[in-house]
Amino acid sequence: MYKTPVYFVGIGGIGMSGVAQYFLAQGHAVAGYDRTLTPLTKKLVAMGATVTDSEDISAIPKLFTDAAQTKIIYTPAIPSDSPLLNFFQTGGFRLQKRAEIIGEISATMPCLAVAGTHGKTTTTSLLTHLLRASGKKITSFLGGIAENIGSNFLLEGQDVMVVEADEFDRSFMYLFPTAIALTSMDADHLDIYGTSDELTKTFSEFAAKVSPEKRFIRNGLAVEGNSFGMDVGTHRVVNLRTKEGCYIFDFQTPKTTITNLKLPYPGKHNLMNAAAALALALEVGCDAKTLRNGLATFKGVDRRFSLRMTSPKILIDDYAHHPTEINAIVDALESFYPNKRKLGVFQPHLFSRTRDFAGGFKKALTRFDEVLLLDIYPARELPLKGISSQMLMDESHCNTALISKASLAQKVTNSTSEVVAIMGAGDIAFEVPNIIQTLMNQHHE
Repeated sequence: MYKTPVYFVGIGGIGMSGVAQYFLAQGHAVAGYDRTLTPLTKKLVAMGATVTDSEDISAIPKLFTDAAQTKIIYTPAIPSDSPLLNFFQTGGFRLQKRAEIIGEISATMPCLAVAGTHGKTTTTSLLTHLLRASGKKITSFLGGIAENIGSNFLLEGQDVMVVEADEFDRSFMYLFPTAIALTSMDADHLDIYGTSDELTKTFSEFAAKVSPEKRFIRNGLAVEGNSFGMDVGTHRVVNLRTKEGCYIFDFQTPKTTITNLKLPYPGKHNLMNAAAALALALEVGCDAKTLRNGLATFKGVDRRFSLRMTSPKILIDDYAHHPTEINAIVDALESFYPNKRKLGVFQPHLFSRTRDFAGGFKKALTRFDEVLLLDIYPARELPLKGISSQMLMDESHCNTALISKASLAQKVTNSTSEVVAIMGAGDIAFEVPNIIQTLMNQHHE
């Protein structure tokens, strides 16, 4: 006999699908809608969920139509005029945001929360891996597919909960953390917050959920607490060197120094993510030896500087959708492939974000030798007048072109660039297999 039926409006999202897996693991009947069926929704179906891409009310399984018995969980990314959402709202059902559910779960066990406009997914995935390596039985809700577990969700026990503290729609204010890390406070989600000052204020309010000694703040951010950084802060990366494509460093805290840590994951920004994860892991009692072993075996996160092929071109796939993230990719590419010609392929995500950061995007993209731009991925938004990918073209950078998805694979194949970075938080990831196939076919002709 199933427990309470739970229906998800927007079940396929990276955050929502994790919560759906949680309810499936607890023995609930689970069903849901998403406009796009993906490998994540296929996984849910294989676990026992019923998933549809139809918004017709008739597509709701009968078990989930009893308002008195069914719990409805929805994402704020679902448009307010959604027929399904309106059916549940007017039909006497109890609706809760995903953030409320995560908040309720976080109140049941010690909770380590990672907040910030960049770095959350890598930091939480690394923290999950470090805690498992240390023998902790944990529950994790991640915003990406962690390669070590092949999932965005883990349920092994209630020693500790690891969660991305999502600032979108102020979701993180529902959480009950026992310790937090704050990785960055760059302006983003201005469609929600209006101004960067309001965003910063909300991050500060979130940090205030725990006492200053339970906060681990990236050095330079205006929030009181422990600080982490490169050669600075209470928790610092020191004695950094590289060996065989890996970072080797020591980690100093007021209480201990862990020597000869090895991070097999590129990009200086990932050293900051590692510092945040190590600080939180030490906070819950992990020891130096297991942390050293855990860090050295971290495989990364899907679509976070993921190396998809090395020949005939080097192809990197990344979720980057903010100028800071694009700059981090270019920094890493310049470090790892200093003398190679580089092509950036970018699909902007959201009209509002493209409008708010057009100058930053343009400046970051011109660091590539060549740029291919796709149309804006709208996600939850309707088009905004005058806002398009054309805004990101820099006339002084002659090697920039607006292209269609249909021509993308051939354009990449024809490019003289040896290194290709595929970037964006929309559906551009689904184009990568075709790009790889086209490159391989041309190479073997």
